[in-house]
Amino acid sequence: MRKTLLFPLGALTGACLTLLVAGPHSGVWAARAAATADDAYSQLNLFGAVFERVKASYVEKPDNAKLIEGAITGMVTSLDPHSRYMNAKAWTEMQETTSGEFGGLGIEVTMEDGLVKVVSPIDDTPASKAGIMSGDLISKIDGEAVQGMTLEQAVNKMKGPVDTKTKLTIVRKGADAPLDVSITREIIHVRPVRFHVENGDIGYIRVTSFNEQTTDGLKKAIASISKQVPAEKLAGYVMDLRNNPGGLLDQAVSVSSAFLQRGEVVSTRGRNADETQRFTAHGGDLTKGKPLVVLINGGSASASEIVAGALHDHKRATLIGTRSFGKGSVQTIIPLGSGNGALALTTARYYTPSGRSIQAQGIAPDIEILQDVPPELKGRMDTMAESQMRGHLSASDGTEQTGSQSYVPPEEKDDKALHAAFDFLHGVTANAVAAKPATKAAVPN
Repeated sequence: MRKTLLFPLGALTGACLTLLVAGPHSGVWAARAAATADDAYSQLNLFGAVFERVKASYVEKPDNAKLIEGAITGMVTSLDPHSRYMNAKAWTEMQETTSGEFGGLGIEVTMEDGLVKVVSPIDDTPASKAGIMSGDLISKIDGEAVQGMTLEQAVNKMKGPVDTKTKLTIVRKGADAPLDVSITREIIHVRPVRFHVENGDIGYIRVTSFNEQTTDGLKKAIASISKQVPAEKLAGYVMDLRNNPGGLLDQAVSVSSAFLQRGEVVSTRGRNADETQRFTAHGGDLTKGKPLVVLINGGSASASEIVAGALHDHKRATLIGTRSFGKGSVQTIIPLGSGNGALALTTARYYTPSGRSIQAQGIAPDIEILQDVPPELKGRMDTMAESQMRGHLSASDGTEQTGSQSYVPPEEKDDKALHAAFDFLHGVTANAVAAKPATKAAVPN
């Protein structure tokens, strides 16, 4: 089963087997299991009674398949904001998304309070060019209210033939009235890694998502920068993970491995102790120990937080920016068989190498830098954190953090966090806002 940390996620297939291990108190456990089973069958009887009543008495003859799909969707989405059921069509589309090329507008979305919420627009896509922002709520699509749609229905409505237009009605925090934004659909080619040499001595690498192409793109970026700048002149690297909504777990591990010689990258811990998994670095540090700064903000989520947390805990990178989103849960993709779609089911929390859970807490930067937000956007650029999402999985220790700034200036000259990173690599102390260097806990190698 593929584990992924993308917003939104999903899939499930095959049979799920539960093994009951007998022990000294097997009689007690058997009694409890029987009681639980009886209760479950009672509830299933209730479901069957409702199903038959709807079939027999609804004003119009209902579609049985749609009734069952709706029931499954309701059951799974009631668990947390990231677990969901995908029918066969949605499952196919999700696979296209993680492979790196798909049609649409170029936004990562989730559902909140009956509306579609933008987690992050993808760089250089129609959505980002149209000014769609992290945290925007989509209330209407082509004039049709989103309220009452499932996430899959809303996403499908936003998709369409290339070069056709769709109109989104946006509810934005701080705006006096909803905004109507017209966007032309395109084939979305997700180029997850972009890079260039800055000031002749710094390698800047922007990672926008964690799909199947990310690690290869990162390796090419490091190789190209190494060729352009002699080792003795290279001051270091800046990896920009701001507003990166996440992606595939294996890519987060391999990206971290590109900067680590050895050691744990992340562990996942499920409901049972024997479900714990540990993922370690492999391949060696491709940068040969050059200084590294990682930029994060309130839009950095999931796989981005795994990478930032691992590099920070191993004292391999300095984090600059604002607190990350705080999505520290793992969704396992479970295909359900031919034609039945799949589940994205939350199966575990993930932990940084020092044992910290990021769920509903996020990663705090070593140096906090707040951007100068334009007057027309003030009050609108604080990202909703995981801890503020309805029905979220609680933090393991009960301590939760609210959202942080996610604004990134469109012009590099205005980007205070980016310039702080360049200054840091040149040995200049950053002019930080409320900068409190985090304690870097030692981790086993």
